[in-house]
Amino acid sequence: MAQQHTTSLRLRLRYRFDHLVSGGTTALIGWLALACLAVVVPASMVLVWSDRAAPATLSGRLTAVWASVGQTLKIGGAVGSPLYVLASVSLALVALLFVSTLVSLITTGINRRIMSLRLGHSTVLETRHTVVLGWSDQVFPVIGELVAANANQRRSAIAVLAPQDKVWMEDEISTRVGDSGRTRIICRNGSTTDPAELCRVSPRTAKAVLVLPPTGDTGDAHVVKTLLALDAAAPGSGEGEAVVVAAVRDSRNHMTARLAAGPTGHVLCVDDIVARLLVSTARQPGLSLIYSELLDFEGDEFYPVAAEGLVGRTFGEALLSFATSSAVGLLHTDGSVTLNPDPRAAIGPADRIIVISQDDDTAVRADVASHVEEDAIVTAGPRIARAERLLLLGWNRRAPLVIEQLGQYVSPGTTLDVVALGEYAATRGARPVPATRGARAVTAARSRLEVSFHDGDITDPLTLAKLDVPSYDSLIVIGETEPAASASASVSACGSASDTPVAPHAPVTDPEARADDRTLVTLLHLRAIGDAAQRELALTTEMSDDGNRLLAPARGGADFIVSGRLISLLMTQISESPYLAEVFEELFRAEGHEFHLKPAADYVRAGHEVSFATAVESARRRRECAVGYRLRARSATGPDYGVRINPDKRRRIRFSEEDWLIVLAES
Repeated sequence: MAQQHTTSLRLRLRYRFDHLVSGGTTALIGWLALACLAVVVPASMVLVWSDRAAPATLSGRLTAVWASVGQTLKIGGAVGSPLYVLASVSLALVALLFVSTLVSLITTGINRRIMSLRLGHSTVLETRHTVVLGWSDQVFPVIGELVAANANQRRSAIAVLAPQDKVWMEDEISTRVGDSGRTRIICRNGSTTDPAELCRVSPRTAKAVLVLPPTGDTGDAHVVKTLLALDAAAPGSGEGEAVVVAAVRDSRNHMTARLAAGPTGHVLCVDDIVARLLVSTARQPGLSLIYSELLDFEGDEFYPVAAEGLVGRTFGEALLSFATSSAVGLLHTDGSVTLNPDPRAAIGPADRIIVISQDDDTAVRADVASHVEEDAIVTAGPRIARAERLLLLGWNRRAPLVIEQLGQYVSPGTTLDVVALGEYAATRGARPVPATRGARAVTAARSRLEVSFHDGDITDPLTLAKLDVPSYDSLIVIGETEPAASASASVSACGSASDTPVAPHAPVTDPEARADDRTLVTLLHLRAIGDAAQRELALTTEMSDDGNRLLAPARGGADFIVSGRLISLLMTQISESPYLAEVFEELFRAEGHEFHLKPAADYVRAGHEVSFATAVESARRRRECAVGYRLRARSATGPDYGVRINPDKRRRIRFSEEDWLIVLAES
């Protein structure tokens, strides 16, 4: 028996209405006219017949009805001969058609202009603004730091160009960055590799242009294309040219990007910098906190100050010429930088002193040499280097660089165990990973570092339990993506790295996000292992997203190298002060000068109150620049975790045997 379907009156009427509307403009106007007459004529008759002053005759009342209908429908309602009425109605209809058409044209033009503005295709008419090209998670810390840097400026602007919806970008920035203060943030939609669309953010008149590296395997190629497009859209004009700062991930693409950026451009290599900082922090726990303090615009930063009163004097004298700032180098007239110069080096008339200070106006001259306590200075002999046991958990393209850096610094006999999803991943049904095989060539010639590779899943507690983790002197955890997921993630990331607009809410599998997820699981198991052993693990962790760092199950003050935030901070610092490019290149170069955490007891008497000026003088005699200290007793207590940069040199401190002095010294 067939089922009987019933249709409600409401649905039938709606179907009839949809059918009428779909009939076209002519049919729609006709039915609309009939509907109006069906309402206006009866209503006019009711008004006339209910009016006490209405004409008594039927013809008079019909004439009144006609006048009411004409006035309501804006067709005049004139009374007279048929020819007169017809001419009056015709003129009224023509006037009505003209006005309606004019209103329609104005409305369409306004809507088109609004849609054009919403799409973000108009040109930004700004000068001395900062341009950010590309869209990734790095855009939020970059904008946040630029807002902080421009907080004391009356008028500043940031223009963002990316192949995303303009309104969506503005909403994301407003949500993730928050209050922008006096800085105006302007978003434009467009391809960063198209010179014509690049002009929408006026790179010719900008003071700085930042090129962000997209995620995915093609991210570096995209950066190179953007730099070439930038040169075509705003070729170098010599004096007043915008500072161009870019970043690439793979060290193999660094030279290519530098050629595309030109002689005045600055290109950072993410892999080299992150690997360098991972190794430095693993050897000196707490070092990541110092770099975070120095690179953040809200903390102490590098500033060049005039050498007034110090010209002709030595750099060693300059070390004790600032009470609340720390001299660390010289900026010469040709733009070159010398970090930690010889204390006997004379300061030239055109030289500027590079100081670490709270702000550019806090580097005030104040001679503190009289506060040096000669009897508190100690001369400690060199510490005997010992062999260590190191553990590297995870594998990515930066791992060979980490191993190579470790091989340059460790003592002979040091061993490194590497645990990662390696050559035997195929037994799990995944694609084999040749990464560890490629690293064997890197480590084969390292006589001081003995490297052993072990295949295993670092998120598996059984794998970690077999390692006897507490027995290692230092642990490094780096981001690792599962082999099977890596291939699909790379394809997805490659698509998002292109200039094809991506749906703002479309799910995108980011390999770095997946690596962070695995790192969080690994850290959870390591914390359980440390708690069970009742000891604190010397752990250095690499992550790509600063948001994931906040979720990490680790003690306060733990060392995290967040690659995305680190590169964002470096890029914004260089965009505001181009000379810092050479400073950072020196700091992150293996053979350059870098910050160290050294035992304070090697410089001043432990257990006695001494002025910080005494520690600075003791470090000067070793050809080092002391810029601060870290107290062991406060190393797990926020917000500074025992780190103090630029203490007043007149302040007296009691160092223990376990406290550290922060010094800038040769690697």
